[in-house]
Amino acid sequence: MRAFSFTRWWAVVLKEFLQLRRDRITFGMVIGIPIAQLVLFGYAINTDPKHLPTAIVVADRSEFTRSYLAAMKNTGYFDFTRELQSEDEARTALARGDVQFVINIPADFTRRLVRGERPALLLEVDATDPVAAGAAVASARELVNTVASKDLVQPLAWLAQGPAPFEVRIHRLYNPEGLTQVNIVPGLMGVVLTMTMVLMTGLAITRERERGTMENLLATPAQPIEVMTGKIVPYIFIGLVQASIILLAAVYMFGVPFLGNPLVLYTVTLLFVAATLTVGISFSSLARNQLQAMQLTLFYFLPTILLSGFMFPFRGMPRWAQFIGELLPATYFMRAVRGILLKGNGWTELWPDIWPMALFMVVLMSVALLFYRRTLD
Repeated sequence: MRAFSFTRWWAVVLKEFLQLRRDRITFGMVIGIPIAQLVLFGYAINTDPKHLPTAIVVADRSEFTRSYLAAMKNTGYFDFTRELQSEDEARTALARGDVQFVINIPADFTRRLVRGERPALLLEVDATDPVAAGAAVASARELVNTVASKDLVQPLAWLAQGPAPFEVRIHRLYNPEGLTQVNIVPGLMGVVLTMTMVLMTGLAITRERERGTMENLLATPAQPIEVMTGKIVPYIFIGLVQASIILLAAVYMFGVPFLGNPLVLYTVTLLFVAATLTVGISFSSLARNQLQAMQLTLFYFLPTILLSGFMFPFRGMPRWAQFIGELLPATYFMRAVRGILLKGNGWTELWPDIWPMALFMVVLMSVALLFYRRTLD
């Protein structure tokens, strides 16, 4: 047995460094992933979101109602983005996800307040994500005594003594019990499909290249679009099977309500699976080997799981992080699938989340075709 040679050992070390330097994707991952994690966890992740969009339905305008609304805004949790005219408009805005809260002030609020009848304000909450709404709801309740001590003075000072002079009734919609699994389990469908679809198709072309069968494929008259779509179709079926398994588990194991139309859900899922597969096929065209394809998949999966609203409230992230999240199809799919299951949304409410996924699919397929041709040349 030969003795250990420091010279031979150092030659192997240098060879590995040279290979890393030549493998730009691997080198980029070594630098990029730690930086991405630091930025995302340090700046983008926030479990106490502020400035949540809020609508008002005001049928009574007085110094007391204006004072309470001003106090809500000063907490930093509520941003009044619109004034609605009816309860129907409020429910539509909540169903579409345009607002997180609706504060409803009844017509006789002030009259009943000065009479000491303890009237109520209604705060309707989109509670699909209980983490996003929890702190804001608590602050809305705590404001009652603050506003009472400030505005109920002199002849009305007796109203501020004893029980609260008015109450804020919380109506949690879509997830009244505040169950975390009602929000997380539907989102898991987007996470699982993203991980498996991108990984499997990411290896599609690189596997052909490493096995030496790519030349046989190039010898056929098949056009690039035919090769790409032909490789994608089998995985679409796999994706729908996975979605069905997750859906059955969500309903029968975790008790997630299913208020929407199954046909609408599967159509949206089909679109998302197709859009996600174009990501994988693009990585497969860019990567030179399966290792690079897996590294690109990991780099894509990290922002998907952190910035799509799956683990952390989407509206709690800074605007730049929301912009990145809005470039990912998983963000729109999670909103859509939660809307279908928990709110019973139809095509009208889902359209703002459908067209970005379709656009993403077209753009990524064009990129995949472009790099596929360059690879063949």
